[in-house]
Amino acid sequence: MKRLLRHAAHTLTAFLSLSLLTHATVAAQALSTAGGPGTSVALGGGPTVFQADYGRRILGGGLIFADIHPHWRFGLEAEARFLRLHTTEQVTETNFLLGPRVLLLPPARWQPYAKFLVGDGHINLPFGYARGDFLALVPGAGLDIALNSTVTIRALDVEYQLWRDFPYGNLRPYGVSTGLSLRLNPIHRFPNGPRLRRH
Repeated sequence: MKRLLRHAAHTLTAFLSLSLLTHATVAAQALSTAGGPGTSVALGGGPTVFQADYGRRILGGGLIFADIHPHWRFGLEAEARFLRLHTTEQVTETNFLLGPRVLLLPPARWQPYAKFLVGDGHINLPFGYARGDFLALVPGAGLDIALNSTVTIRALDVEYQLWRDFPYGNLRPYGVSTGLSLRLNPIHRFPNGPRLRRH
């Protein structure tokens, strides 16, 4: 339990530090009139449900994430997932992941995306008999819906995970998440200033 709390504290600290650093950088830059919507930094969280490959059990829990986009299309996603609900025999799973995230369409209310995360897949085996950390390779995709310049609903996020080198063969958990995020620097979809007209 102490190790889990340390992991959660380190993850939250890393999220906040990275977000504040990026926010400070963004705030120091002016958005050009003819430019796009610029960078965005968002923090969020929500519920998650996963099919745990070990024991074929559906686990529930919570997720926190940070989306950092220095460019409107290309960015990074960091996430921490804690699966503690609907478990039997005290089997739990935890993820700490980071990787590239790509928006598939220009900025609009509907924002489909794809991502590929890499990180730690942690599992506690029945009754605390053993625990382990494994390299997790995680392709995923989803859909965000922007309610306004600050609030975004994570309508659906789907991940398929590959945990390498588990003693009884690779684990392949998969699942879905939803949630809500808040942008630390609101996106201006239509920058102020004169618009160019085509003749």
